[in-house]
Amino acid sequence: MGQAYTMSKLARLFPTAPIGAYLMALAIGIALPLLVFVGFLMMQFEEHEREILAADTAEDAQMIARAVDRELQDMATTLRLLVTSPELAAGDIRSFHNRTQNSLKSDSVYVLLADADGQLRMNTRVPFDTPLGKTSNMAALEAVLKNRVTEVSDVFHGATSNQWVFNVAAPLDRESSSAGAAMIITQNAEGLKSLISTDGLPEAWSAAVVDGSGHVVTSVGARALPPGAAFPADTLRLMNGFKGTIEDVSGKSRQMYGYAQITGWAWKAVVWGPIASAQANIITTWRQLVFGSIVFLAISALSAWLVARQLRIPIRQIAEMAERIGSGEIVSPVQTKITEANQIAIALSNASFDRSQAEDRIHLILHELVHRTKNILTLVQAMMRQLARKDTSMEEFQKAISTRLQGLGKSIEALAREQWAGVSIRRLVEIQMSTFGEAAERVELQGDDFVLKAEAVQNLGLVLHELATNSVKYGALSAQRGTVRVAWRILDDRGEDGPVLRLTWQERGGPTVREPSQTGFGTTIIKRHAAASFAGEVEVNFLPQGLQWTLTAPWSAFERNEAVETPADLYGM
Repeated sequence: MGQAYTMSKLARLFPTAPIGAYLMALAIGIALPLLVFVGFLMMQFEEHEREILAADTAEDAQMIARAVDRELQDMATTLRLLVTSPELAAGDIRSFHNRTQNSLKSDSVYVLLADADGQLRMNTRVPFDTPLGKTSNMAALEAVLKNRVTEVSDVFHGATSNQWVFNVAAPLDRESSSAGAAMIITQNAEGLKSLISTDGLPEAWSAAVVDGSGHVVTSVGARALPPGAAFPADTLRLMNGFKGTIEDVSGKSRQMYGYAQITGWAWKAVVWGPIASAQANIITTWRQLVFGSIVFLAISALSAWLVARQLRIPIRQIAEMAERIGSGEIVSPVQTKITEANQIAIALSNASFDRSQAEDRIHLILHELVHRTKNILTLVQAMMRQLARKDTSMEEFQKAISTRLQGLGKSIEALAREQWAGVSIRRLVEIQMSTFGEAAERVELQGDDFVLKAEAVQNLGLVLHELATNSVKYGALSAQRGTVRVAWRILDDRGEDGPVLRLTWQERGGPTVREPSQTGFGTTIIKRHAAASFAGEVEVNFLPQGLQWTLTAPWSAFERNEAVETPADLYGM
């Protein structure tokens, strides 16, 4: 009764329908993730393009900043030359006015002399005898006289020029004090327009130079701001650092701002505009993707329906074969008009014969898995018993177990990848040393490679992990120039059980070695466990120049297949 109820619920979830309907659903189910993935790639591409746009915007702002910086530097250089004029030292302001007015006539810049109270004594915009008032930017003059350095002013409306201008001012020294307190070069703000351009910017983008008080000096582009206009203060507050980009999503369209500080001055260069106009190609691609997705889904559904018509009969025949196999029958393959269906029918027929063999293989695999698991658990139990005998805290016990299980786990993982067929000795050393980061680069391997059998991989991996851990803590690998050489070779003389392999761990370049007064579980692993696991002998020498550990054991304890002869190329190393 309960089973019937469950089947009824499943039937409501998956109603009976023609194979065409299910294939159409399958086609759409396959197509949708693909389209979603393509959409994800497009989003990634859009993000990548956004990053490129941000980098280009910041670079454009920096190029403008460099051009303005050169202009300001040229004005400062002109000031430094003019303050050394002999006419100023002699107090002949008229001669200085005439000479300067003639020499700067083609530069669209003008020179002023001002007293400490702001009274102008000379202005090359007008004839020398023209009555002059005070400077329109007293705050900038006071800053120059106070700091005694050349500075650029904020943009302001000039009384004489009746235009928006800016000044580059420098204090005069004592020799020229009779001529005034400061010399000023003034230039119309519009004169900087030639230094900035929107030719390389996306459509509808703009650029501006902003002074230290947040007012526009000059601006060009689709949304150019007039000189003296206040640049959005909230946006300026976000422009931190030497250069960068920010995004503003508060308006109808997302805006990107690139900015760069003009080196040595209080001004900034700003480039901004709508992101959409800069990524118009991506938006077009998105539209094409949406349209193409609809067409693709329609074609997929139609193709699935056509295929379903060809699959209906072969599927029914194969289903009957499967039912007969499920009841234990041996069936013969059916012939259909679809090659793949015929292959499935043949496979099902063969499966009826191979079923008993497959069951035997499964039992064999389970038996091998149980055997391997017992070996691993036995090794872990031995480790825990050895560590439990030591007078250590629970934290130290857990740490000791954890690090050794980590090394054992790497060996087992490598064996599992090779389906327990064995791992080469070079690969085993590299796997164990990979835990120790850059120290692995200072381990040299010497010897012809060969494949270790499963038991040797576990036991030797545990020993190598212990040697490496000790070396990183106290030995050669704890020093920056310390090295380790792992070497192995077949000895010319043969033991009672056949050929003998000698494996050596030699450290060099580390701290001076002293034999420890106490031994711990690590010593047990590299000595007794290594000797017992490979039925060999272990020799540990605490040489002043570095620890030397040597294992001499029968070749049969290492090789993957004991029936295979020892490789001839391992001799005579």
